[in-house]
Amino acid sequence: MKDAHGRPVTGRISWRKFAVLSVPALAGTAALGIALANGALAASFAVSGQQFKVSADSLKGDGFAQYGSVDTNARGDLLPVAVTAIKTAQLNHLCQSVVTHLPVVGDISLNLSAGTGSTPVEATNLFVDATQLSGNASFHQIEIGRDASTLDKGPDSAQGMQDLFAQQADDVSISKLRQTAWATNAGTFKLSGLNMKISKGKKECF
Repeated sequence: MKDAHGRPVTGRISWRKFAVLSVPALAGTAALGIALANGALAASFAVSGQQFKVSADSLKGDGFAQYGSVDTNARGDLLPVAVTAIKTAQLNHLCQSVVTHLPVVGDISLNLSAGTGSTPVEATNLFVDATQLSGNASFHQIEIGRDASTLDKGPDSAQGMQDLFAQQADDVSISKLRQTAWATNAGTFKLSGLNMKISKGKKECF
């Protein structure tokens, strides 16, 4: 590429333009850092570098809230998640799986199942930091588009950052639940008929 006088033009950076573009990004990063320091984001512990899958034939819960947040790993990377928070929940035919790839050995799968009999899995103050969720869901008295900082139907600490989108409902029912998540927290987690198995190969809940 040449200028008006026929001289070659080398690549140059417009520092003024660079600053204009960088300030919003830096401000956003700083805001996330401040929020993390204040405990406003889903960062109660550093998550592993592996997501896990969870499925259930059905989930029934009272006191539902959902909002966007961020997890962090041990390296300090920020991982966007959708937090689903439920005061009390019951799950039937729960399955949880995670696959680890090891050099030479290959894939190793850890599978956990519970609630496969007449007694469901029970949880209180359940928080799931998910990146994917699907199923057939129904809600009662749902509020969609509520400010995340004003949520009051889920667990006491189930609130997000001010001005961010959120939704909540008196109760939720989901059949054929499928989700991929970075983390799960619960005040209590009762696993009836717990069975854990480790095996070679890739064996996931879905």
